[in-house]
Amino acid sequence: MRKAGEIVGKTLALLKASVEPGMTTRDLDRIAFKEITRSGASPTFKGYRGFPATICTSVNEEIVHGIPGRRKLQEGDIIKVDVGATIEGFIGDAAVTIAVGEVPEALLALMEDTRLGLEEGIKAAVPGARVGDIGAAVQEYGESRGYGVVREFVGHGVGRFLHEDPQVPNYGWLAVGHCCAPVCASPLSLCSMRETGGPGFWMMIGLWSPRTGNFLPILNIQ
Repeated sequence: MRKAGEIVGKTLALLKASVEPGMTTRDLDRIAFKEITRSGASPTFKGYRGFPATICTSVNEEIVHGIPGRRKLQEGDIIKVDVGATIEGFIGDAAVTIAVGEVPEALLALMEDTRLGLEEGIKAAVPGARVGDIGAAVQEYGESRGYGVVREFVGHGVGRFLHEDPQVPNYGWLAVGHCCAPVCASPLSLCSMRETGGPGFWMMIGLWSPRTGNFLPILNIQ
């Protein structure tokens, strides 16, 4: 799993360095595919429940599961990039939010607060703690900063399979040896969402929120 996580981390770093106004989300997908396969791994998401691409690219109001395509990134956008890689039977899965060029201070604050909210959740992820403690820590920080948190999605365990127990932050216990990918997605003034997409895969869009942030690491609870 460590090797899979390292490949995902390197791929995310490359994508972050590659993002610039004018490129398409499909351009990013090609970059990710080359990096993952060059490292001897395979793209975890490609073909998973019909998903057609190597990575998820969710721009601005798109919350998660965005499908790379012809959409061009513009100055001031923020893009959530989710990467999965499989090697030697183990999976790595992580995501970051990237600013495209110069973005407004409010969006930089959103990104930073999302990251800090995630850190609060990580601090709560210790043996013996309840899974709900993680979600409570994220929610408390997010709401203290004036944001709402996405309730329709949860973090999840990851290992031999992309989605394993435990679900985070719903309920249950984190035991020693569990690896999980907690999601911290803090949308600005999000009041409702809708699905869009085809059979087997979908993307969630914030109806009343121009921007959302997302950071997704892998944690080993020990």
